[in-house]
Amino acid sequence: MVVTDAGVLDAASLALLDAAEELLRGRSVAVLTGAGVSTDSGIPDYRGEGAPVRSPMTLQTFLGDERARKRYWAGSHLGWRRFSAAGPNDGHRALAALEAAGVANGVVTQNVDGLHLRAGSRHVVDLHGSMDRVRCLTCGQSFAREDIAARLTAANPWLEAPDAVSLNPDGDVDVDAVDDMVVPDCSVCGGVLKPEVVFFGEFVPPQKFAEASALVRRADALLVAGSSLVVNSGIRLLDQAVKRRIPVVIVNRGATKGDARASVKIDAGTSEVLSALAARLP
Repeated sequence: MVVTDAGVLDAASLALLDAAEELLRGRSVAVLTGAGVSTDSGIPDYRGEGAPVRSPMTLQTFLGDERARKRYWAGSHLGWRRFSAAGPNDGHRALAALEAAGVANGVVTQNVDGLHLRAGSRHVVDLHGSMDRVRCLTCGQSFAREDIAARLTAANPWLEAPDAVSLNPDGDVDVDAVDDMVVPDCSVCGGVLKPEVVFFGEFVPPQKFAEASALVRRADALLVAGSSLVVNSGIRLLDQAVKRRIPVVIVNRGATKGDARASVKIDAGTSEVLSALAARLP
C-alpha cells in the first residue's frame, strides 16, 4: 500500500494511477464531479454503497402539494445549517491545484454544495445549481440563501435544528411535523420561492449544459471523479468525450455507467486519487 496525504492506495490502485497519469500528462483535462467527491466533507451520496433509499423532491410535487413544499422548506432549512458548514476536502483542493497548474481547464459538477469554489477552483460549471441562492418562480428575482434563512427563522421560531440531524445530499433533512410551517414568499411579487437547484423532474438549463459541453470540447481528456454517471447530463458529457476519442479516466468507489468506455477506471476514494494526481501532474 502507498500512503498519500489524503489516505491509502493499494498496489492495484497505484498501478492504475500510473496509467491515468500517463494518459493525462501533457493534456488539457476537463473534470466532471459527482457526490462522491463531497463524501469526505460529510455530505452523503445518494447512490454510494450503504446509502439509504430515498425519494428526492420532484418539481411536480414541490409545485402541486403545499404540505410537501412546507416539509421541503422545513427540512431544507435545518439541513442548510449543516450543509453550509461543510468544508472542502483534499479532493476539492487537489482539483483546484490541477487547475492552478494549468492541467485542468475547469470543473463541471453535479453537486450543489459550492465546495469547488470554496476550495479555490475558478472555472466551475454547476450543472444542477447551487444551494446558496433562491429564486422566485414567478418573477425570477434571485435572493441570497442567508436572507431567506433569516426570514424562515423569524417566521418559524420553533424550527430549531436538533443536535444531530440526518443530512441528505441535497442539503435537506427529513421533517414530518410541518403543519405550522410558514414558508416565505417572494418579497417582490409574492410568488413561490425555490432554491436555485435542479429538482428531479427538471432539465438542466440549456445554457449550463452548453457551458459544460464547451469545457469538454476544449479538453484533450476527461476526468470523472465521484460520479456514478446515472444522471443523464453526466452520460451526455461522457458520450461527447468518447465520440471525440479522447482519454477518459474515471475515479469512483463502485461501478459507474461509464466503466466499459473508460480508458482507465480506478475504484478508490476520490480524495486519495486526486491528491496523488495533483502531486504528479503536470
